[in-house]
Amino acid sequence: MKNKEVSADNYRAFGRFLEQQCGIVLGENKQYLVRSRLSSLLYQYDFDDIDTLIDTTVRGHRRDLLQSVVDAMTTNETLWFRDGYPFDLLIRKLLPEFAAKNRRLRIWSAACSSGQEPYSIAMSCLEYQRRNPGALRAGVEIVATDLSSAMLAKCEQGLYDELSLARGLSAERRQQYFDVHASGMMQVKPEVRRMVSFRSLNLLHNYAGLGRFDIVFCRNVLIYFAPEIKQKILQQIAAQLQPSGILFLGASESISSASDLFSMVKCHPGLYYQRKS
Repeated sequence: MKNKEVSADNYRAFGRFLEQQCGIVLGENKQYLVRSRLSSLLYQYDFDDIDTLIDTTVRGHRRDLLQSVVDAMTTNETLWFRDGYPFDLLIRKLLPEFAAKNRRLRIWSAACSSGQEPYSIAMSCLEYQRRNPGALRAGVEIVATDLSSAMLAKCEQGLYDELSLARGLSAERRQQYFDVHASGMMQVKPEVRRMVSFRSLNLLHNYAGLGRFDIVFCRNVLIYFAPEIKQKILQQIAAQLQPSGILFLGASESISSASDLFSMVKCHPGLYYQRKS
């Protein structure tokens, strides 16, 4: 019988480790989250209890275990076209404005998790182009990043099961953008996958290698960071945005201490942030 309880000392040590590795702040009384995320690793790595697993991870003796633990703690399930309004604004307002510039559009989906967001962005761009033949002739490049290398490998395949497809994807879009794969799962069509490149990136590190972007989606991830780390991430995102570039955050997130870098643009519905020139 595996022991899935986490001692107070190991919980505190693991909290410090996780914040140092990827900026995530566990906070008080989140032992249940650690148990639920790490329980499967007890069997994968043959540990008898979570405390031993955590101690081995924190000591850094096993690189493979460290990566698996970070992947387990940072992977969040997401939705297709989550919250709706960012993708509606993209099609209705932002893409028409950008199309007039007649240059390549670059969009970054940060902390892309299981890939639904960047693929939803790609589908939105394709829908806009179908409605406006000849628009965005210079092309669209979508860069999707995440800390989890295992998740990125899955994203590149574009394979999703029935449960994943049921979360926010309409029947029309499912039919238009997916093929039946030999595995029985559904696979994102090549025309959509070609628009997205997946790269490993820790948001605590430098982003300069990604180049400059016109639009950045960094949604539902800043809530996990301490205020000073959140401010640093927003500063680095601003540095990667083109003048007057656009930033989408999650519905419960704000720019807070980075208000000197961005202006809020309220829409009906929804909002986004625009980099100050």
